Amino acid sequence: MNAAATRQTLEEAFRRIRAMDGSLNEQLQTLASSSRERQPEFAAAIERLVERLRQNGAGENAPNVGEIMPPFFLPDENGHLVGLDQMLVDGPVAMTFHRGHWCPYCRVSINALARAHRQVAACGGQIVAIMPDRQRYSSELKVSGELPFPILTDMDNGYALSLNLAIWVGAEMQKMMTGRQDLPAFQGNSSWMLPIPATFVIGQDGRIRARFVDPDYRKRMAVEDLIAAIKS
Repeated sequence: MNAAATRQTLEEAFRRIRAMDGSLNEQLQTLASSSRERQPEFAAAIERLVERLRQNGAGENAPNVGEIMPPFFLPDENGHLVGLDQMLVDGPVAMTFHRGHWCPYCRVSINALARAHRQVAACGGQIVAIMPDRQRYSSELKVSGELPFPILTDMDNGYALSLNLAIWVGAEMQKMMTGRQDLPAFQGNSSWMLPIPATFVIGQDGRIRARFVDPDYRKRMAVEDLIAAIKS
């Protein structure tokens, strides 16, 4: 399947799943099942990637519950610098890492977070998304998704690297993604590095209240768990 056909198929799957009346995890599972049916070779390569990452302990050394979250200063979709300390003045923060605007799993996850935004705000909390995409792409995602929270650009995965969250996709996955997803153009580099999708809920004291890190990017923190951590 060529790149244009792949994008069209993913867009159709995303629109269908976004309209589902189900939890985030149910939507992600449906997307994974659809991917296995439509692209079995690609799905098998994903399984091998996830197994390699698990064997190497990817993400295990990321900041843990009770630890102080390392600060950041990252540009938002408008090019304005945003700092974690600055955000914490206004309340606890749910910090979510995503692979990019092109990833259907990330788009499903971000859409679920957008729907949960009012509940999070009602608890005094905030959501911030972080991805390695250049500003142009994060801005397009924010507008098209009508997202009520900022999307920050982690250029060259610098912040993710400092948190032990950045991984190389591997030679097999790089070969399969070439022609489907132009990561060098999206990120402005040819490293083929991505962050492990992760969520950290950070209290106003800067300490991590809840954490979800899984090298299988098809899995994300349940929205209900995120809200519960904000309330705590």
